[in-house]
Amino acid sequence: MTVNITAAAQKFEQWQVNTAQEHFLTINTLECHTGGEPLRIITSGFPELKGQTILEKREDCKANHDELRQALIFEPRGHADMYGAIITDAEREDSHFGAIFIHNEGYSTMCGHAVIALTKTAVESGVVFQTGDITKVVIDVPCGQIRAKAYSENNIVTKVSFECVPSFALAINQTIAVPGIGNVSFDIGYGGAFYAYVQASSVGLSLLPSQHEKLIDYGRKIKQAIMASSNPDHLVKHPTTPELSFLYGVIFIDDSPHEQVHSRNVCIFADGELDRSPTGSGVSGRIALHHAKGEVALNQAITIESILASPFNVRAVEQLNFAGLDAVIPEVTGDAQVCGKAQWLINAKDPLKNGFLLR
Repeated sequence: MTVNITAAAQKFEQWQVNTAQEHFLTINTLECHTGGEPLRIITSGFPELKGQTILEKREDCKANHDELRQALIFEPRGHADMYGAIITDAEREDSHFGAIFIHNEGYSTMCGHAVIALTKTAVESGVVFQTGDITKVVIDVPCGQIRAKAYSENNIVTKVSFECVPSFALAINQTIAVPGIGNVSFDIGYGGAFYAYVQASSVGLSLLPSQHEKLIDYGRKIKQAIMASSNPDHLVKHPTTPELSFLYGVIFIDDSPHEQVHSRNVCIFADGELDRSPTGSGVSGRIALHHAKGEVALNQAITIESILASPFNVRAVEQLNFAGLDAVIPEVTGDAQVCGKAQWLINAKDPLKNGFLLR
């Protein structure tokens, strides 16, 4: 029997949870992207995390609510490359709020594309009161306190810049034998997270969307080889915070086909996620490496683009000593877009309630 499609659509929209028969947890999110990289901001429904610091709250989430991370990041609500942010109370008195970053493998220490999207939406939604054309937003994240600025026109945020935590070169001109690839030359830099940086051409890669599967494969293999290395020069160790001492990903670098663009980045992080943006923490680590090598001067800005040609602008705005290391404070600039709002229902009786990944 044919139904009136308009009336049918309205009925579908009116569907509600039958609380007498089902057991649902409802989680609301704001859906964004920064340069193509998704950010699912969890706005309500997630349990309040315990702890005084962001790292303590992150540990509580790991220990007691990790199945909700999986439910929101994994299929069928997400996918292998989904990324999210859990909003928390601020850790410091002069911060507006805190954020914990989640992905397919677990939890990251810093995320520049998330900071850009969070800053934009915090100002446009009124979470942070807008102060004219430039509004300061201060966010506590696992690697420290991030100070951002939202630049607005007619109350719409058109770009965001943020100062990253002290960033530094950890290892330069290293080589490792990687099964299935051969000898790989790399640097290790820190920009809120640790990355190994590899020239794409040196391993026969092009940074094009058509090569995404090979990029993921090579990124995984190189990361695993460095993590398993017994060479003390390959040891990833943060000088002050042991919880940050791990290799988060591999960043491949190549020339850009576009004038006025310094280079192209493709970051493979977590469990084979491919960042669609240039990677905010990744370009922070890169500017620290460039500065350490004498390739980029203090306050010299460069533009780094992603696999989709979406750009971030980055410069080192300050040089400092950080726990005995020569470091810089990077400033990263980009923009984000809001692309949806969602309400996710997690049914306790659903055998696949915690999600799955098939990639």
